[in-house]
Amino acid sequence: MEWLRLPPSIVALVACFAFAQAQYPPPASYQNILTSPLNPNVTVSYKQPPAGTCSTAFPTQKQYTGYIGIPPYTLAPIQQNYSINTFFWFVEARQVPETAPLTIWLNGGPGSSSMVGLFNEAGPCEVVQMSDGTYGTQPRMWGWDRSSNVLFIDQPNQVGFSYDVATNGSLNLYTGEIMEPATPLSDGMPDYMYMNGTFGSANSNQQVPFATTANTTDIAAAATWHFLQTWLAAFPQYNPATRPNSTARYANNLPVGVNLFAESYGGKYGPVFARHFEEQNQLRSNGSIPSNSTLAIEVETVGIINGYVDDLVQNAAYPYFAYNNSYGVQAVSQTDELNMINAFVGEGQCRDQIVQCRAAMNSTDPEGYGDVDATNDLCLQAQLTCLSVSGPVLSAGYDPYDIRQMLPSPDPPAAYQEYLNNASVLAAIGAQVNYTESSPYVQTGFITTGDTIRGGQVEDLAYLLSQGIRVALIYGDADFICNWFGGELVSLAIAAQLNSTASTLVAPASTTVPLTYASAFPAAGYADIIVNSTYVGGQVRQFGNLSFSRIYNSGHFVPYFQPETAFTVFTRIIQGSDVGSGDIVDLSTHSTTGPPNSTWEVDAPYKAPEPTCWVRAWNATCNDDDTEAMLAGDGLMMNGIFYQKPNARTLPSSSVTAGVPGHPVSSSSSAETGSPAMSDGSTTGLTGVYTATNTPTPTSSAAAPGKLGEPLRWRTGPIAAVMLGLVVGVGIMV
Repeated sequence: MEWLRLPPSIVALVACFAFAQAQYPPPASYQNILTSPLNPNVTVSYKQPPAGTCSTAFPTQKQYTGYIGIPPYTLAPIQQNYSINTFFWFVEARQVPETAPLTIWLNGGPGSSSMVGLFNEAGPCEVVQMSDGTYGTQPRMWGWDRSSNVLFIDQPNQVGFSYDVATNGSLNLYTGEIMEPATPLSDGMPDYMYMNGTFGSANSNQQVPFATTANTTDIAAAATWHFLQTWLAAFPQYNPATRPNSTARYANNLPVGVNLFAESYGGKYGPVFARHFEEQNQLRSNGSIPSNSTLAIEVETVGIINGYVDDLVQNAAYPYFAYNNSYGVQAVSQTDELNMINAFVGEGQCRDQIVQCRAAMNSTDPEGYGDVDATNDLCLQAQLTCLSVSGPVLSAGYDPYDIRQMLPSPDPPAAYQEYLNNASVLAAIGAQVNYTESSPYVQTGFITTGDTIRGGQVEDLAYLLSQGIRVALIYGDADFICNWFGGELVSLAIAAQLNSTASTLVAPASTTVPLTYASAFPAAGYADIIVNSTYVGGQVRQFGNLSFSRIYNSGHFVPYFQPETAFTVFTRIIQGSDVGSGDIVDLSTHSTTGPPNSTWEVDAPYKAPEPTCWVRAWNATCNDDDTEAMLAGDGLMMNGIFYQKPNARTLPSSSVTAGVPGHPVSSSSSAETGSPAMSDGSTTGLTGVYTATNTPTPTSSAAAPGKLGEPLRWRTGPIAAVMLGLVVGVGIMV
């Protein structure tokens, strides 16, 4: 969660005006434009991007990109008087996609694009710079397509490539503001920092700039349910409910078994979305909504990656993690730690105000639609007050996504933003608007309702467990803003909700006392997460369908920092196996054994690389000297990177190859396996997940992100200019 000004890392690219650069998307074309099989008012427009647009491990893997258009008033009784055009990018699994699981990926924010997850974390490809300075894609070794079909969704409306009405305007990359219509270049601003392009209608000119998007998680859940109704009907070949011999909990109701994984503010999205889907299933079953024109969406797994799930639980961990974490970083003094504790528990402070907000919401806005002004104001004030709990760490200049580093943030890279705003890429995927990483307007909308404070997610996750759905919490242990101390508290809070016979698991044959999550989960020990034959990547506490994983040497973006560990944990979770070893187990009785606490500490200091100054992520990746030089008209901008000294520019070696739309990575294939040669010449290791046969000694060998074939290593990140939130209460969690 970033405080301070909305990051110009969240801004995008764009177009043409007097003295301003121009990158309007080319006219979009689609191979398929259909109406929804379930609702003729909903449209589906999609295409298969040309090979090379997002290079995959195997050339046979199909991809689809496009939009599902939902007309106004579809979400009634929600007051939706605007169109919703939700962008998606789907990629097939590397092996047998016809029978592979389906995983939905959501980034957080609120207001952050899931293209972050696709290109920097779990997607099939990653962006690299070639020897001429331009950008292309290479396959990602540990992409989650290795074991699942994956659907990346830009939501809610106005996020990433999603929009209401495509509108031309101007984008100031320094301030993050969008002005519509396009306006002249600001005085003293280089033309490369002020661009014209096409966006949704939300912009700084409007009195209510978030009027055409969701402003609460509950509204976003309803919109995503409608999106999935059409997507799953339009792509029945990936719908688990339509496969032969499929079984499910909702007999005769076309159930859909999916895994929902969400990151950061996805700690709010994941629980609420999944519960909404379950509640819609029940309405179908009892006839409250028609079953012949809707689909049941059966969620198999809810996975939360460094999620901000519940402020009332997690805020209590900020002081302790800031002063006494596993990396020996004392980001605050002991006096500051005590002040932070008081800011949370003191009379009338953060904790008390959260309780007041939730009491008001439960009585006046139980549906979570954010349309009761008095309740919104109360929850917003609680959100502002709670900033003081984490404020000292942010004021000290630490990267809230990685306590080991100082700002500007070096992780992860912003190269993909340059790539996605290339005209050939925009045309290849059928984009109707330019790409922006995060939307300040969506974020502002959620802030005005105090959405983060409203709560209920712990109860939602407990309910999902009671319905037999797997719940997995995954936390990188160097993250501050969604730290693993708080994540562990959330896991225990979820278990504590389940102490009734309705949530009792089957007891092992050797016992006579039924086990409940409330008693058995805290009693489970921490087991090593054995990633391969030489590396332990973390520890996990697991009982039944609930697991909490601590990932070593990882900041906020776990699949970026520890790609092999993240993939291994993900795959074991969706397979329902032991998260630590990969062994097949009976989850009705399975419990990990080991020490009661995770106490591993880093054995070597972390040295962060120098950040790269990206113009599309200026306030996140560039320092004060960069800004001074840029405003003075000094330095050089080339390929989206700003150099204070022009002679400091470097390029990769001439051997770097990457795919671009219509020109895939040249590769040789193995006649036996059909595996393409990767940039390092390897043709093996592109499928499968490791099952442990022994327990290696934990090492620091995975202390840095594993990147496939990236000769020029960037370390930058989409973190907000953190100090603004201390003033206005802004928080972005990508």
